Amino acid sequence: MEWNNKFTYPKSTRSLINGSRHYSLDGSNLPSVTTILKITQSEEDKAAIEAWKQRVGHKEANRIKNEASSRGSSMHFYIEQYLLGKLNLDLLEEEERSKKMANQIIDNGLKNKLTEVWGAEATVYFPGKYAGTADCIGIYDGKESILDFKQSNKPKKEEYIEDYFLQIGAYSLAHNTVYNSKITQGVILICTVDRLFQDFTIEGNVLINYQNKFLERVEQFYKIINR
Repeated sequence: MEWNNKFTYPKSTRSLINGSRHYSLDGSNLPSVTTILKITQSEEDKAAIEAWKQRVGHKEANRIKNEASSRGSSMHFYIEQYLLGKLNLDLLEEEERSKKMANQIIDNGLKNKLTEVWGAEATVYFPGKYAGTADCIGIYDGKESILDFKQSNKPKKEEYIEDYFLQIGAYSLAHNTVYNSKITQGVILICTVDRLFQDFTIEGNVLINYQNKFLERVEQFYKIINR
């Protein structure tokens, strides 16, 4: 794995506007990809989340959510340090769950497959529409790719991770639009708390389909906030 700083990614600051994450870029406040997906969530998905909160209790739901968020942030930090060449892999043997989860993604998903890195935790944006942070951008299995790292309490099925694919579509479309790149592949690498590793790949016309689906959500988002 080697670094190739062929693209210059913008510096940005994050802020909350009406409780939703935005990126400040060149004097504009662009909604984050996750903000757009949350605001345009289907009524069915909203009802399913609310039913889960009612089932486990709001206090427990918040505990699970906060614990997952903290674990995910920690896992991302270790993977980013690995990509930057700053991580002592021996440290990953310590008894911390997020470190061991990061190690599963490094060993099973990154080593020998990720050959070139263009950016890690890099800000990407679609001018005037949205922005986000891509976990990793580079060459994966010989193809220009966007990579996304996820943690989960349970194994995932493809039909349950539509939002992950939409995120990949958003980041790849933004990158190709701004940098005239030819990203044709999106890779999602997941590790569960029990250290089960999973990977999902979308490419070609499937990726293009998710790019178009995300653009539809963007238009829906702006209609909602401009009512």
